Amino acid sequence: MYKIVKNIVKRINGEVLTSTLVKRGMRVGNNFNRQQGSYIDPTHCFLIEIGNNVTFSIRVTVLAHDASTKKSTGYTKIGKVIIGDNVFVGANATILPNVKIGDNSIIGANSVVTKDIPANCVAAGNPVKIICSLEEFLNRNQEKMETAQKFGREYRFSKKITEEKKEEMKCAVKNGMAYID
Repeated sequence: MYKIVKNIVKRINGEVLTSTLVKRGMRVGNNFNRQQGSYIDPTHCFLIEIGNNVTFSIRVTVLAHDASTKKSTGYTKIGKVIIGDNVFVGANATILPNVKIGDNSIIGANSVVTKDIPANCVAAGNPVKIICSLEEFLNRNQEKMETAQKFGREYRFSKKITEEKKEEMKCAVKNGMAYID
């Protein structure tokens, strides 16, 4: 029932469902997580391939066409968008046509991806630039996790988190980051 209501809300908000985009030719692997407000080019979705275990945070935009040339040339540019396996794309990121994002990569929030990103990279910015390797990113976070407070799944909103748990998390992040399962 929840999934049906969620899909109705998406349609009301003007989102084209992933299942509809797949019917139109978009290729999507297993375990694709597309969060609220993410826009995938509905007119050229057959040029988009998304791998396994990919997450789009909120308001990600993926375009396989670019109409910036339409007025002057009469033509719109189109290009494939290929997103590899195990990729995370942060909130409000935009992925433009003719771009490939390699496996095991992270795209930071508010990034504009205008060029290919190799596998095992963390990239961010406008235009996107490679920040570090995935290994460096994970090592830095592992070090931070050694001293930061960690919370289990029972602290998630989906688990009907109590006011006490909310306060505990507020205190934990007062002077820095904490981590949640």
